[in-house]
Amino acid sequence: MNAPSEMSFDEMLRVKLEVLRREHRDLDEAIEALEQNGRPDMLTIRRLKKQKLALKDQITTVEDRLIPDIIA
Repeated sequence: MNAPSEMSFDEMLRVKLEVLRREHRDLDEAIEALEQNGRPDMLTIRRLKKQKLALKDQITTVEDRLIPDIIA
């Protein structure tokens, strides 16, 4: 049996998923704050949106690993 301090692979994926989701939310809030600025820096916003999209891809990958495919 695993020692209490050791995490299973699924548990590690769940932690990683939560971290990625938090980072995604943080980027969303940062983008919104920049857009509400009187003269937003469009280059910075574009870069943040690109990072956000990359995080979304990572989130999808981790979710796919956690949720097995069900073949009907």
